[in-house]
Amino acid sequence: MKAVFIEKFGGPEVLQYGDRPDPVPGAGEVVVDVHAASVNGADWKVRAGDYKQSTFPLGLGRDFGGVVSATGAGADLKVGDAVFGVLDVGHEGAYAEKLVTKAAIIAKKPANLSDVDAAALALTGLTALVAVEDTLKLQRGETILIQGGAGGVAGFAIQLAKHIGARVITTTSTPNLDYVRGLGPDEVIDYRVQDFTQIVKNVDAVFETVGGDVATKSFSVIKPGGRAAFIASGAKAPASPRSDVASLRPAVNRTRRHMERVADLYQKGAIRVPEIKLYRLAQVAEAHRVSEGRHFRGKLVFEVR
Repeated sequence: MKAVFIEKFGGPEVLQYGDRPDPVPGAGEVVVDVHAASVNGADWKVRAGDYKQSTFPLGLGRDFGGVVSATGAGADLKVGDAVFGVLDVGHEGAYAEKLVTKAAIIAKKPANLSDVDAAALALTGLTALVAVEDTLKLQRGETILIQGGAGGVAGFAIQLAKHIGARVITTTSTPNLDYVRGLGPDEVIDYRVQDFTQIVKNVDAVFETVGGDVATKSFSVIKPGGRAAFIASGAKAPASPRSDVASLRPAVNRTRRHMERVADLYQKGAIRVPEIKLYRLAQVAEAHRVSEGRHFRGKLVFEVR
């Protein structure tokens, strides 16, 4: 099969596209013929060595849409099932024509959800669900600030929070204002011309997807007893400078339940697919440069087949 892999850590120049052995399913596993795979910030962090994997060659990529082509003993999916999902924690390899995964953590893909759209929603949806519903436990009537509204995870989170019945404030840059407004938040702050700390006060929760100074400043806008969830500040949430605000790091574990929740929200019309820019696998270096620049909106997706 054709796949993207690295044989050493580094910049986009270390990415290789070539032949790799076809995967074989073990007990409880399936092989998926990948039709689409998406680019996530974690991918270029893996490539750079931030996650300290040490086995080479190392594949990249975590979420995908495709069709089951082989099954191992005890797998509860069958050949021909259209599926989507996210590879298990610590596993990479969705940038490929085939992958192997535990059957129990992926879900059947609705017929009206394309492979490209499924790949765009899988990890972003999983992360947003775990952060907003499971970690922050956002409730109807609460107010949440979602940082970095043009990103894939934040865009899903905006729509999810509105579906829950919360009031949603978000931040973005000037070029993305119209795009982010289209996601349905109640208030959009242009961080290039406005300081969110001077506008936002006493929110119940913050979902922080940007990192750096934005993460640090976010504590100041939360009401006493509030909470913040961080996904761009490393493996642990930053220490809260306030004893009356909880700082949380969502544990983004893979479950079929979450994938089915993503599919259900899509089918209900509560979530729409983000803006997508398509690439071929051979264009992986270009896609990583765009992703690492962090100034695009929506999702970058590889059309594999």
